[in-house]
Amino acid sequence: MYPKEESVRMQWALLSVWDKTGLAGLAGALRDHGVSILASGGTGKALGEAGIGFVEISLYTGSPEMMDGRVKTLHPKIHAGLLGRRGVDDGVMEERGIHPIDLLVANLYPFERMSSRGLPLPELMEFVDVGGPAMIRAAAKNYRDVAVVVDPADYNLITGALERGGFTADERLALAKKAFARTAAYDAAISNHLNGLGVLLPQVYTLQARNGRILRYGENPHQAGAVYGEEGIAGAVPLQGREMSYNNYLDLDAAAGLLREFDETCAVCVKHNNPCGVATGDDLRDVYISAREVDPDSSYGGIVALNRQVTAEVAVEICRTYIEVVIAPSFTADALGIFRGKEKMRVLALPEESGAGGIALRSIDGGYLVQKTPPSTEHWKVVTERDPTAGELQALRLAWKVCKHARSNAIVFASQDRAIGIGAGQTSRVDAARIAVMKARSSLAGSAVASDAFLPFPDTLEEAAKAGATSLVQPGGSIRDREVIEAANRLDVAMIFTGVRHFRH
Repeated sequence: MYPKEESVRMQWALLSVWDKTGLAGLAGALRDHGVSILASGGTGKALGEAGIGFVEISLYTGSPEMMDGRVKTLHPKIHAGLLGRRGVDDGVMEERGIHPIDLLVANLYPFERMSSRGLPLPELMEFVDVGGPAMIRAAAKNYRDVAVVVDPADYNLITGALERGGFTADERLALAKKAFARTAAYDAAISNHLNGLGVLLPQVYTLQARNGRILRYGENPHQAGAVYGEEGIAGAVPLQGREMSYNNYLDLDAAAGLLREFDETCAVCVKHNNPCGVATGDDLRDVYISAREVDPDSSYGGIVALNRQVTAEVAVEICRTYIEVVIAPSFTADALGIFRGKEKMRVLALPEESGAGGIALRSIDGGYLVQKTPPSTEHWKVVTERDPTAGELQALRLAWKVCKHARSNAIVFASQDRAIGIGAGQTSRVDAARIAVMKARSSLAGSAVASDAFLPFPDTLEEAAKAGATSLVQPGGSIRDREVIEAANRLDVAMIFTGVRHFRH
């Protein structure tokens, strides 16, 4: 039977780190508490420069480093010291002159960082750590006796344990979990890079999601939910207000994606993953009001995303109605003070885009769908007898940006500075057009229209023209393109093909 777990004073620690952050301070604390240190290579050099004594691993094992340092910790005396069970393997360790290693501090060669630098493969493979993961896994497996620390941010846990006389069993288990997560992520990065060589998407794709936070529930109260991620929208937490919900994160991601389409001052309103208001202009308060009034019924209880600093006057306007979440790059102190009057309203700072490589992942029964969006170029081509005017072209560009972020089938009417009518998520494209017309609160005369996919028949264009639209943008590519172009010419609608479809299921 395994002996009872308890805190035991540390006697031997093995330090083997690429990232030397905080190393000297940690080693000094170990020395001051009478802990003997094993180290080698760059770690040993850093300790020597800091004036901290240590035992060279090659001296301890009796085996010199080989092959330019490729083999140094891969030795039975090291791994037996990490794997030896106290109270079970003591006799073997004593007989072989093996020190029980109570603490392993290790971090790995920076493969993830180096793999983004375009190095030749043989050079990159030199950043694949072998000894480090082997030691980390050995120590984590033997967590009941060995503490393993893989993150310099956790060095404070070591100094706390030194003061108390050792790590508790719960602390060692928590550190082991983090250690296994680190080696899993490391192996995933190597696998994904190698399997992705020469192909757009790898045959084997490995994912690790970190920073998991349990949410109150999923899409509905009877479903469990959590959010994972450290960057971008996934890593965002409110500056104030209630805890974010599963649906809040979905809507916030949709809002941020659309907002990032615009360089000019912009406000976006989103509800149930669909844009319900978009406007641009010079004054943020006026822009927000314009966006909200596109569809105020839908904007109620939705998400508001803004790409300029929110001032007190903008905050006052937002608070005139019920809004679930507000996100913007920054907020004045006065604006935050006003928002605090709405205790449940979630207020977040808009993070930088995560740069996750354009990978999108969705689960289906039995597996996953993985999608990557490489850089693409649209080729806008006028296909009608009449070119769009400069004003029509500006409105078409705005409509197209909004349409790209609405659920299919999607039809968007727009003026030069705002969306006017949005029809999204329909099984019929002509129904999407009719809904957009129905939801419009202002005149559609002279408006521009965008369709996220080609028009299979002239009926959608005819509905748009009947409502007052004078220009239309669509991908093109239907077998009836000629018929649609003829209808556009007959109705004097300037039409552009982009060559790129934007389905959003």
